[in-house]
Amino acid sequence: MKFAVITGASSGLGETFARKLAARGCGLLLAARRVQRLEALRSELQRRHGVEVDCFPCDLSKPGEAEGLAARIEAGATPDLLVNNAGFGTLGFFHETDYARQVEMVNLHVLATMRLTRAVLPGMIRRGSGAIINVSSVAGFWRSGGNVSYCATKGWMNDFTEGLRIELDLLGSPVKVQALCPGFTYTEFHDVLGVDRNKVPRWLWMDADSVVEASLRGLEAGKLFVIPGWQYRIGAALGELLPFGLRVWLERKSPHKRR
Repeated sequence: MKFAVITGASSGLGETFARKLAARGCGLLLAARRVQRLEALRSELQRRHGVEVDCFPCDLSKPGEAEGLAARIEAGATPDLLVNNAGFGTLGFFHETDYARQVEMVNLHVLATMRLTRAVLPGMIRRGSGAIINVSSVAGFWRSGGNVSYCATKGWMNDFTEGLRIELDLLGSPVKVQALCPGFTYTEFHDVLGVDRNKVPRWLWMDADSVVEASLRGLEAGKLFVIPGWQYRIGAALGELLPFGLRVWLERKSPHKRR
């Protein structure tokens, strides 16, 4: 793998992907909102690993921002890997939350993922190689009060990725796609959301390093869905297999903080 594009690269799983790929000698185009963090990461990775790293500051939750990044990608060589990682969550019942923030979530999780995938996929198919990792969530297999848009958009990411796999198979293309579906992970994500980590059982937490390693191993093996952690693989399977009534009953018991 020679060149990768990573969104949400200034922290969390995106930063971890950047570090691991740079250590493998992969050049990078890093996109995120926080310019200073991006520049600091670029300087560190170039110094430590001797790889070429470019930055593209943008907020993909805002209209038009994904188009700018897509144009940058389309103007250059097709990357070997696209990691659609940028994302955020909100708390609160849908009718009480800031509607504009819900729209931003759809822009980021759905529209940006779709636009950037469209920017890289034609070139990957023509070349006969490449991969796309859509960082989804185990929440995409369940629904939760107080977390409606997040679960819905991550469910879309899962369906979108699976649909792409079907199309690539129909074309006979070796291009790989993956939906990475982590659960509770030690990153800034839950800190920004205001989640008290002490209220979540310790056995549910995973570290970012192991999540990204699982993703990269799964990519090599051609896995469509990568769900790190046995506890989350069981949870995802139950979300797909349980009868509707029982599943909804369990979803009402969701531990997600609502307010």
